Amino acid sequence: MSQVVMKDLFARDAPLREQLNKEAASLPKIVLSERQFCDLELILNGGFSPLEGFMTQEDYQSVVHNLRLKSGAVFPIPVTLDVSEKVAESIKTSDRVSLLDPRDEQTILAILTVDDKYVPDKVVEAEKVFGANDRAHPAVEYLFGTAGDVYLGGKLQAVNPIRHFDFVAYRYTPSELRSEFERNNWKRVVAFQTRNPMHRAHRELTVRAAKQHSARVLIHPVVGMTKPGDIDHFTRVRVYEAILQRYPKGSAKLSLLPLAMRMAGPREALWHAIIRKNYGASHFIIGRDHAGPGKNSQGQDFYGPYDAQYLVEQYSHEIGISIVPFQMMTYLPEEDIYKPVDQVEAGTRTLNISGTELRRRLLTGAHIPEWFSYPQVVSILRQSYPPKFAQGFVLAVPATADKLVPSALVSALNEDGRRHVSSIPRLDATTFSFAQELQRAGAAVVVSLAEADKSIQIPANWVQVNVGHDESVSEVTFTVLSKLSDEGYL
Repeated sequence: MSQVVMKDLFARDAPLREQLNKEAASLPKIVLSERQFCDLELILNGGFSPLEGFMTQEDYQSVVHNLRLKSGAVFPIPVTLDVSEKVAESIKTSDRVSLLDPRDEQTILAILTVDDKYVPDKVVEAEKVFGANDRAHPAVEYLFGTAGDVYLGGKLQAVNPIRHFDFVAYRYTPSELRSEFERNNWKRVVAFQTRNPMHRAHRELTVRAAKQHSARVLIHPVVGMTKPGDIDHFTRVRVYEAILQRYPKGSAKLSLLPLAMRMAGPREALWHAIIRKNYGASHFIIGRDHAGPGKNSQGQDFYGPYDAQYLVEQYSHEIGISIVPFQMMTYLPEEDIYKPVDQVEAGTRTLNISGTELRRRLLTGAHIPEWFSYPQVVSILRQSYPPKFAQGFVLAVPATADKLVPSALVSALNEDGRRHVSSIPRLDATTFSFAQELQRAGAAVVVSLAEADKSIQIPANWVQVNVGHDESVSEVTFTVLSKLSDEGYL
């Protein structure tokens, strides 16, 4: 078993903070991207131990091809500082560069000593790390559509701590969390990775895993970058707070992980296991299709359902964390319990609600049963994601429409009576913001584009009013209200 030394760069460099701040002010500066910001935090706090900086070409190539750093330590995901060719031209090896917080573009977080500057083969990276050069994969799309074409590698020094302003009580560093475990005498801890809300099946799975291994539960959700379209972390953390109350007292802890996920399936699962080891966990749950991004461009899953379990098992002893493999949990209504599907006898009646079905029920306001999720959890989700009939909408009337159409739509919606209705005859920067605020508040808004500022970009979630050739005002109004009804707004 390898014994990776924790690399807490914040603690290491704290005595040098004043000196580093003075130096950093005069250095060339790079504003980090959102992903780089997440990566930087986990390098500096030790979550990515044994990394002490962004990968040089030797480490990068070794990770891409062999799932190891050049030192031989297991590490399956490239952690690189990508920049544009223009930025790269202004930097040479041995330069020291200040890295800035993207939220204000001025707070200096770290200094990078540039040991290496190289151009990666992105096609090879996509095929080796993500399994395919397929832009249906969000990380491959990011690689070619967002990431810079030159990578800078080198060690980091921490200049200023990274400050967060939400859920600060749950933002433990690896050192802090390890100290918490030690203080509470938690010698065996099973970590649970999630980027989604937790429901009853997740609670049952984690409790079962803890009992099997005489361990406590670490709920360790990702609150950095997840899959596009995921539920926001603010809503999810409120869900985790609610579900934490469903565990026996003193048996579970919540800590937030500022990770930028790559959705790399098996490699990502191995990465997650290493990170949880660094945070002090002794066991790590890996379920079905761990960190899978869904379907590829041919409509097939990128990874097999249990590929992640197979890969991590090969390395678990070496990285020093025990794997707890789980199959999907299913509900047995006759017994009012959850069981892994591989433990359910053939012919037994089971119930499940898929993620797609859950989203449909939230969207339509349909019933979500207590066997699936706790009422407090459903209430939080409904508050953040109300059904369409409780959501606001904006009707954008084209400039070519009869000038009576906006008035007719306002009258028809007021006659319906289920919503507060506002009308905006002229769209400029101020009224555009006002319309968006009204929409967020659940109101119906009718906007005429006849005198709209040309600089205004109409949002995709506004309902475009289509006016057919020779269509009367009454016909347009009827068509629009029918569409609103069909889509669930009325």
